[in-house]
Amino acid sequence: MSLPSASPARPPVGVLVGAALVALPLAAVLGQAAAAPAIGDPGAVVRWGLLYAKVIHDLAAAATIGLLVHAAFLMPETTRTNRRVTATRLAALTAGLWALAAAAGAVLEMADLIGIPLSDPAFGRQFTTFAWSLEPTRVVVITAGAAALVSIGAVVARGRVAMAWLCGLSVVGLLPQALSGHAAGTAAHATAVNALAVHLVAVAVWVGGLLALVMMRPQLGRDLGPTAQRFSVLAGWCFGAVALSGLLSATVRIDGWGDLATRYGALLLIKTAALLALGYAGWRHRRALLPRLGQDGAARPFVRLVVAELAVMGVATGTAVALARSAPPVPDSPVPDASVAFSLTGYPAPPPLIASSWFTTWRTDWLWLGVAVVAVGLYVAGIVRLRRRGDAWPVHRPILWVLGWAVFVYATCGAPAVYGAVLFSAHMVMHMVVAMLVPLLLVPAAPILLALRTLPARQDKTWGPREVLLQVVHSRALRVLSNPVVAAALFFFSLAIFYFSPLFELALRTHTGHVLMLIHFLLTGYLFAWVLIGIDPGPKKWPPLMLLVVLFATMSFHAFFGVVMTGSTTVLAPGFFDVLHLSWMTDVLKDQREAGAIAWGIGEAPTLALTLLVAIGWVRSDRAETRRSDRQADRDGDADLLAYNAHLAQLKKRSERRG
Repeated sequence: MSLPSASPARPPVGVLVGAALVALPLAAVLGQAAAAPAIGDPGAVVRWGLLYAKVIHDLAAAATIGLLVHAAFLMPETTRTNRRVTATRLAALTAGLWALAAAAGAVLEMADLIGIPLSDPAFGRQFTTFAWSLEPTRVVVITAGAAALVSIGAVVARGRVAMAWLCGLSVVGLLPQALSGHAAGTAAHATAVNALAVHLVAVAVWVGGLLALVMMRPQLGRDLGPTAQRFSVLAGWCFGAVALSGLLSATVRIDGWGDLATRYGALLLIKTAALLALGYAGWRHRRALLPRLGQDGAARPFVRLVVAELAVMGVATGTAVALARSAPPVPDSPVPDASVAFSLTGYPAPPPLIASSWFTTWRTDWLWLGVAVVAVGLYVAGIVRLRRRGDAWPVHRPILWVLGWAVFVYATCGAPAVYGAVLFSAHMVMHMVVAMLVPLLLVPAAPILLALRTLPARQDKTWGPREVLLQVVHSRALRVLSNPVVAAALFFFSLAIFYFSPLFELALRTHTGHVLMLIHFLLTGYLFAWVLIGIDPGPKKWPPLMLLVVLFATMSFHAFFGVVMTGSTTVLAPGFFDVLHLSWMTDVLKDQREAGAIAWGIGEAPTLALTLLVAIGWVRSDRAETRRSDRQADRDGDADLLAYNAHLAQLKKRSERRG
């Protein structure tokens, strides 16, 4: 694997690494991140080794993600350059370093957890026995495996599709780290995990993207300007995500302004100052430097500012690693609660469910609320862009889009989510709303069509948001998934498999399972509705009559599922519901049967709506075909009819001759 010389990029890279390694011990001393515990001290080598391994881990992960983002989406390529492959091969090296740092971190983490030094004869046996069963070490092992796969894939990848998939795998490999952060065992578990996951990804893309820009600068030449401008937009999104997720994390870990005077608070203030400095630098880039980057001599002040940014990012990285190992004012230990519901779900048991509870119960899930706000904001921005250039957009579509996401937020933050954590019947309400009602509102809003009409096309053949969307819309995978039979099978059989397998209990017990469950419900429901009533560009639609057949068959299976559950005699997810013991819920099996009735009953209204919409689409397509035929006849003098009549006349003459 040969790499071109990148010596001009080495000093800035060294600035980032050096600043992180210098800031780390200072921040660790301030936050007592490497202080010896009163009981079970694994030794200074383990305590300090964990910190330095984590710094290398974070910087290598960021560099990997940044290089792959540039290779797949940002850097232009010409017939005389090989930038994407160069960046991908560099990513193979950084991913390998990432995997090694993660592996070392797993070993050191185990030594720290069990409180024995690495030299202890029992350590090897303890590590092989418990490394996978303990969550802090398991997530690091998973990350190491993902990084190793990325490293191997980056060695052989040459196409942009492979680079994009490797970029996605890198991001996914980073996410398990959110499960081992502060507050992972408290009542704020879901909020802490969601905020940390967003924070990790945004920081990795931001830091790694800037680092990759510096590393690839010798290869970019005159294309440095367009690449930097594209990254600037991405960095702006990352800045917002880092700021908001950091603020949310801080509210979980500190009780009030007074906690900022603690050691933990001091480190938090240093990170905040670094974030503000980086925000100012980004503003300077966009306002003064990027517009002049293509001019002679403009690259030098740009590089100077980038070097300063990397130094600040290094300080922030070292401080963040020390902060993660420092004791926050709000302790990490679970909040005392004697209820079984709290130990199973992480939340106190809700009060008895009454009619008014469906309207008054609320627990904000910031992840799904954030997704909904971003989705609505982007949609509205697209409409504004259309209006500014004089194009119209039907009024009912944004209304449906906003209403769909409002219903989704209610299902994930309101009574269906709160009571769905402990009641099968409420859980089924949430499922039916997310999988059937929400897609019924979102699909007619035609978000893909709006995006394709408003997103600018790139002229240098790089993949921007519009190009990525087109790749997905015209992909072979979507052609398979958008087959109505396949979409219907995914919609129904995944429903049955989920509830009649351990996946249901996993989703009830774990935050990760719950998040994946909601994503699956929304995507399969959206896909099923899209193949039936979608108006977005995509694979060729089936005739309406066949779509109605598929719809009725799917809903028949869905009703059968509800009937089976209504008549069930054994409790599903018994390891959860049989031990829950809510004081106001004494008959778990009755509640499960009510869930079956809900699955059966709620499915009828969306089915009727889908049937009407398919029928309306059928009528509209027939009218459009009739109008097309009439226009064609006006243009060619009804040539098709004349040809048909001539054919009939020929047949008549032949028949008369034979007679």
